[in-house]
Amino acid sequence: MAQVFIALGTNLGDRQANLTAAREMLAGKIRVEQASAIYETQPWGYLDQPVFLNQVLRARTELSPLRVLNYLKRIEQQMGRQENFRYGPRLIDLDILAYDQLVMQTNRLTLPHPRLAERAFMLIPLAEVAPEWVHPVLGKTAAQLAAALGDFESVHRW
Repeated sequence: MAQVFIALGTNLGDRQANLTAAREMLAGKIRVEQASAIYETQPWGYLDQPVFLNQVLRARTELSPLRVLNYLKRIEQQMGRQENFRYGPRLIDLDILAYDQLVMQTNRLTLPHPRLAERAFMLIPLAEVAPEWVHPVLGKTAAQLAAALGDFESVHRW
């Protein structure tokens, strides 16, 4: 079984209930081994929107990376996510941060997540559940990447 790290984010509706529902819906094909604490974070990209709740899961799956992506997108749709503009508000957002030590780039999926090293709202909870995970391109651990970013002001344990 492959190890996969999944980021969850929400800033619309009952944010905590959205995270809980997403975690429960994952259980069909993805076995969550550890969930980070929940973090309240400032919006990234488009700032004029409510704050987010974010979480990272360390999990195992037998699905291929593209099947994981399809599964996550189905869960988003089932939960009622509406597509809007890039980085806009969302009911739920599920992203694959990394899949084993795989490095891949297709028109639908890039692994590890292409902006992982820039985003404290992903790195801080990732470093919590897997501080020794090594980024297969950058050669640094999640803890090292989080410390180097140093953008802790926008990410608060909830």
